Amino acid sequence: MTSYSLRKTDFRNLISEHPDAVAAMMCAVLLLFGWLCLQFSWIGLALLILCAAYVIGGYESAKEGLTTLFQEKEFDVDLLMIVAALGAAFLGLWRREYHLIVDGAVLILIFAISGALEGYAMQRTNNAISSLMGLTPDTARLILHGEERQVAIDKLAINDEILVKPGELIPTDAVIIQGASNLNEASITGESLPVEKTVGDEVFAGTINGTGALILRVHQPPESSLIQRVIRLVKQAQTEAPPSQIFVENLERNYAKVIVVCGILLAVLPPFIFNWDWETTIYKALIFLVVASPCALMAAIMPALLSGIANGARGGILFKGGAVLELVGKVKAIAFDKTGTLTTGEPQVMDIIAVDGDENQILSVAAAVEVYSEHPIGKAIVQAAKNKNLTLAPVYNVVSHTGFGISGEIEEIDIIDIKVGNAKFIESDSDLPANLVAKSQKLETQGKTIVWVAQSENILGIIAVADTIRPEAAKTIQRLKQIGIQNIIVVSGDRQLTTSYVAQQLGISEVYAELLPEDKVTVIRRLKRQYQTVAMVGDGINDAPALATASVGIAMGTTGSDIALETADIVLMADRLEKLVATIDLGRRAIRVIKQNIIFALSSIGLLLVANFATGINLPLGVIGHEGSTVLVTLSGLRLLRNTKGFRTAN
Repeated sequence: MTSYSLRKTDFRNLISEHPDAVAAMMCAVLLLFGWLCLQFSWIGLALLILCAAYVIGGYESAKEGLTTLFQEKEFDVDLLMIVAALGAAFLGLWRREYHLIVDGAVLILIFAISGALEGYAMQRTNNAISSLMGLTPDTARLILHGEERQVAIDKLAINDEILVKPGELIPTDAVIIQGASNLNEASITGESLPVEKTVGDEVFAGTINGTGALILRVHQPPESSLIQRVIRLVKQAQTEAPPSQIFVENLERNYAKVIVVCGILLAVLPPFIFNWDWETTIYKALIFLVVASPCALMAAIMPALLSGIANGARGGILFKGGAVLELVGKVKAIAFDKTGTLTTGEPQVMDIIAVDGDENQILSVAAAVEVYSEHPIGKAIVQAAKNKNLTLAPVYNVVSHTGFGISGEIEEIDIIDIKVGNAKFIESDSDLPANLVAKSQKLETQGKTIVWVAQSENILGIIAVADTIRPEAAKTIQRLKQIGIQNIIVVSGDRQLTTSYVAQQLGISEVYAELLPEDKVTVIRRLKRQYQTVAMVGDGINDAPALATASVGIAMGTTGSDIALETADIVLMADRLEKLVATIDLGRRAIRVIKQNIIFALSSIGLLLVANFATGINLPLGVIGHEGSTVLVTLSGLRLLRNTKGFRTAN
């Protein structure tokens, strides 16, 4: 009894999950029995069984076709197929040539099989995308009053503390407050190598904890986590039709009307013009309705684009729509922001020049004051001191001088005044040594920011800080040039000297520096007038207007600001610039596949039409040619599920 119940449940699941496939199989079985009955001249039973095959195999198509006809006042390919099949059935009954009824049933069957195969092909694409939905657990281990308990993810609040054990999924975006581990972030960034995380580091929902237990503090609502934003954007991408798809859909509406009118004319005029008999005329008109239907043309675009979107999501590249995937393949010029895009966005101490030669002294003095600063340069100086394990003296009466620097006092035998900042800030109290001025100017030409350090009106020296260029940036720029990007420029709000130095190191000749956000928009608009399709790559709030203005906005997913991520059309989840090349390559592949599909679809229709009127083909052969081309075009689109070179980072 239990075995029977299980089989019954499995059958119900099969019907609910794959109704098109089940309908096609039942239609095939009924068609076979109907044909066998005809062979034994059991006409009544054969007609009854074939009628059931028509209903089961053609129900969904008839329903969709009639819904479109009555609600939207439009013809579609489903209705054309049903009309052709019913026409063959009535013609067979009229002439008592029952093989024509079988031909109509074959049309229904092949159309049903085609629909099931297309559904399977699209399901593969959707599964690749919807797998993102399973990347987060339903519950988390909440630590409350020293006790651990399971709670639903949506019940977590900001500042809640949660425990994640080794091997478990991170339930929501949070910050580590205790423990260290290596995390697999491939689901978010596409990066295959584990990433070391310790206290103070942010972790993302959907990533896999390694060998260490972690206690995390939730710092934003679970629904705002990175993976949830990705899921929302992917859902949005699935519902937005690209321009090419909209064009084909509009074409289909008018095309179907033309096919119906032509079908009626072909069913009426040939007996008067060519002296055809009515049976031959109607039969050829029915075949015309089948082979001229634009099924293959309709399947030429969206399967390919959805496959490309799914492929990109697997590789850490998030496309926000099929239109974006098309556009990025047409990009001719790219504008890069500098800080956080071409560079890491994390300044580091590069040079220390001390008047008395004691580099540790100048660094410890500067760091003692900069501990109280939130400026990135100050943080870089403090980090450099920590790296050298320097002891920092306590500082009092710290004052931040916006745009100039920071000052404070150190109490030793006497009170020692400390000033750390730019040249203008220091020279207000002290004369700057000429040799240090010359060295600082030379360092500035290398794109470095100079910090002067003075103690009780005595110049201790200078510290050169620079934002380091991303290791992969130079190779990425070179590859972009090799694949035919016509112009690459840098647009930055940073100083001209710094920006020019970075651009020079990367082989970029066109530089726009010291720009406000609206100035970046002006540059992008000029590029669009010159190159039509322009991409902008950035990460900050000040990049958002330019990202929105560009034909394609591309944001860095990890370091990018929320507004940049929302504004951009494409997000590089791992902040790896080299994936930009793979992104453009995927867009170009999508365009090539779509063009190939459209040419193949139109050629198939043309050849079948010629065969129908020049040499003559029967209805089943016309159906096989028509539906076969549709299936081939759909499967062709799935080629974009294959990995593009550059999606996986080499170990």
